[in-house]
Amino acid sequence: MVSQDEFRAAMAQLGAAVSIVTTDGPGGRYGMTVSAICSVTDTPPTVLVCINRQSAGNTAIKRNGVLGVNVLAAQQRGIASRFSQREIPAPDRFALGEWSVGASGSPLLADAAAALDCRVVEATEIGSHSVFFCEVEAATVAVEAGCLIYHARTYHYVGADPQIGDRGAGQGDR
Repeated sequence: MVSQDEFRAAMAQLGAAVSIVTTDGPGGRYGMTVSAICSVTDTPPTVLVCINRQSAGNTAIKRNGVLGVNVLAAQQRGIASRFSQREIPAPDRFALGEWSVGASGSPLLADAAAALDCRVVEATEIGSHSVFFCEVEAATVAVEAGCLIYHARTYHYVGADPQIGDRGAGQGDR
């Protein structure tokens, strides 16, 4: 069997969109940076979101039964970093950015590349994570926002570089 270190090194080569997953309700308001999100089907529109079972966000999502997927635009690296810092209390993370509330009650980032307002329809436990299957009840998409991805343990841009426009598309961090 492959070692944990070998597996992590291999997965670091799998580029993924960076999202802030949010939730609010009886289990509390919470948000965290996540890259383990995938489309499942468009009939009905469904995504899966993988969250570590030891995360306070995991518990909040289970209690709330809802979540928002905020796919970050190219210029939102600072928000990604803020929501990934465990030492920042959950409510203080939302001080950065402009937030609205979706029909589910989940916080949605106003200038995200895309925002999905979801209801959890199933959760499966596997290893250290919960896999949440979520029906998408509403979606918004920004016009030409570009996208922030995580690859080789660092952030990169896809689309227009927010600092220099299209000339830097695909160049990543400098």
